[in-house]
Amino acid sequence: MYPQKRSSHPNPVLLRLAVCCLHILTLMAAFAHGQSGATNSPDDDKIVADFGSRVKSYVESRKKAGGTAKPTKESAELAKHKKETKAKVRSERADAKQGDIFAPEIAAYFRRQLAAALTGPKGGEIRASLRHAEPVAPVPLKVNESYPAGLALQSTPPSLLLNLPRLPKGLEYRIVGHDLVLHDSVTNLIVDLIPDALPNT
Repeated sequence: MYPQKRSSHPNPVLLRLAVCCLHILTLMAAFAHGQSGATNSPDDDKIVADFGSRVKSYVESRKKAGGTAKPTKESAELAKHKKETKAKVRSERADAKQGDIFAPEIAAYFRRQLAAALTGPKGGEIRASLRHAEPVAPVPLKVNESYPAGLALQSTPPSLLLNLPRLPKGLEYRIVGHDLVLHDSVTNLIVDLIPDALPNT
């Protein structure tokens, strides 16, 4: 019995699988590239690392202020613990000021990233999303103070967040007028902000 001659044509199933894998890898690379910023230079990477270090320091101090709370589902106890944590954080950051987290170089980096997102391929969608979201009128904001009661927490378009460094759980970016706010959702405090971070939308 003669051995079967192997076909010189590629297996169509394997070929489709290879194309599919290549497509997935391309999407993953694009996503990772978007997370780190499309034009990050070594200097930008240092700036992002500095920002991450400042954020980490804040989160650690907040966790320390919160102590070890006893597990509970009682809303009154949770509210009490949150209030106590907030008071301790505010006390420890009594001298906090704008720029403690968003230092000048960091703020400049964020402005560049936001401008790139708004002028990029998704810029039109981002602007439309910001215009159609519940409007948040520009109001005076102060670092280490509560996010104003009754002021809407406008959702930030995901495509805009792709150009910004990721935040640890409990911290989030918020847009108030043209300002970018670093908001602590655990204590409802304004950790820091960048005035006029967004150009006219």
